[in-house]
Amino acid sequence: MLAKRIIPCLDIKDGQTVKGTNFVNLRQAGDPVELGRTYSEQGADELVFLDITASHEGRKTFTDLVKRVAANISIPFTVGGGIHELKDVDRLLSAGADKVSINSAAIKNPQLIDEIAKHFGAQVCVVAIDAKQTPQGWKCYLNGGRVETDKYLFNWAKEANERGAGEILFTSMDHDGVKTGYANNALATLSDSLSIPVIASGGAGAMEHFRDTFIEGKADAALAASVFHFGEIKIPELKLYLSEQGINVRR
Repeated sequence: MLAKRIIPCLDIKDGQTVKGTNFVNLRQAGDPVELGRTYSEQGADELVFLDITASHEGRKTFTDLVKRVAANISIPFTVGGGIHELKDVDRLLSAGADKVSINSAAIKNPQLIDEIAKHFGAQVCVVAIDAKQTPQGWKCYLNGGRVETDKYLFNWAKEANERGAGEILFTSMDHDGVKTGYANNALATLSDSLSIPVIASGGAGAMEHFRDTFIEGKADAALAASVFHFGEIKIPELKLYLSEQGINVRR
């Protein structure tokens, strides 16, 4: 059985790491290069770097910041935000990213998933999905959760899988920053219906939440931000706890 992965996420705005609740009320959380280096040294399995206002503001992800983060870490590194075409992917991979995360651009142009998988390999393409529960079901949102779409979580994830995505990064907007646990029922449904790994995002507040998302949510990886950034959970201690709970993690 593959080891479960622990992934700190750095949401970047104006060159600084920020964290909010339900995608709003952002506060600063530190220098992304320093945080990235610290997480790499602490034993994080991967790192995700999201330029959270790139799509909304219509600009490109900071390539020089990607280069500086990549130079200071020794773990796989996923970059997202403002990626619209293959040359954006090429630029970020050249800057040191191992994978790219696409969200708004994939919903607007699903063919982009096929193109990235074909040109760079499925392992490079992470499709991020921001969704929240509505009376109609789990709806997907664009531009950092600002715009509701006509796509539904499970159908869209299945389409992304079929088009060649290497992983799905699912963030429950309802759980984001609330620290009451991940959306495990939705995660389990995704894991059961897809042939690719599912990364859980949104809701981590205690070590038990990571355990629960691996067991109940059947997630392949768990992503978190503020609990790591503000020192509420230390990665070595989290991995020891998970190992003691019988969950296979890299130590």
